[in-house]
Amino acid sequence: MTIVVGVAPEERGKAALHLAGELARSMDEELLLCAVIPVSWPPSPARIDAEYRAYLASTATEALEEARARLPQDVSATTLVHHARSAPAGLLDAAERADASLIVVGSSSAGPLGQVTLGSVSSSLLHHSPVPVALATRGYRCSAGTRVTRATAAFGGTSEAEELVVAAAGVAARFGVSLRIASFAVLARPPYTSGVGREAAGSLRSQWTEAMRAAVDEALEQVKELPLVPHDLEAVTGYGETWEEALEDIEWDDGDVLVVGSSVLGPVARVFLGSRATKIVRHSPVPAIVVPRGAAVELAEQAERGEGRQR
Repeated sequence: MTIVVGVAPEERGKAALHLAGELARSMDEELLLCAVIPVSWPPSPARIDAEYRAYLASTATEALEEARARLPQDVSATTLVHHARSAPAGLLDAAERADASLIVVGSSSAGPLGQVTLGSVSSSLLHHSPVPVALATRGYRCSAGTRVTRATAAFGGTSEAEELVVAAAGVAARFGVSLRIASFAVLARPPYTSGVGREAAGSLRSQWTEAMRAAVDEALEQVKELPLVPHDLEAVTGYGETWEEALEDIEWDDGDVLVVGSSVLGPVARVFLGSRATKIVRHSPVPAIVVPRGAAVELAEQAERGEGRQR
């Protein structure tokens, strides 16, 4: 299959290219580097409009050639200049035509280095894409030959979260990477000066931890029953007074990716991030892959049938 990579002509998208190359190498897939040129509506027959569109096409072609030249030689890629009403619509259309398994985009230049920052394109994709969307952290770089070594599935204790874990386990097993289930608890410091407040907060944390541990154990049992099981399984919990602290509470290494499921409130066939998932993605110190519920169900079913290959 194919991985579609959004290349912005004015930004060149180095972070997205680094992540796309790493994913393509890990998944043994080809890249489709896509630059989208917005079209005016209604179309204008004016000569100046045609000249401007020709200029945009030339700029996009140049950006794509530069992007392909930056890719390592072991990554195969083709290029596409696509005309559409918007960049998100163009990337979704290109993904559908190419039967893509994934769309890769970079973070907004307005965010902090080393974190995922949503921009207008990525935000739109996260509400409309029927295929998983991979988001590079701002400034993301990896050396030539780098592969994904561990997938961390964000787990919230729901049945939909279990499907995501099973789906992630199936993909991890097929591509020879380890799987980690991570739960995150944001527990603000209680505004109490008495010991009663601290004791209540401690009790709440203990109850949450116990319930989450039971849910994680149940999810792990499902994973262990799969025909193909990741070579390494672990479960961790991150605590903090903020989402940033909670994500930083667990260790992250080079080659890590965070896998997040879309909200149950959104359409089944599309990505739709709830408030909790959005906060996790926005504070992720590693690239994040957001999976629509429909895709998670399909991948989980494939994992239960043992489809795919294990390296």
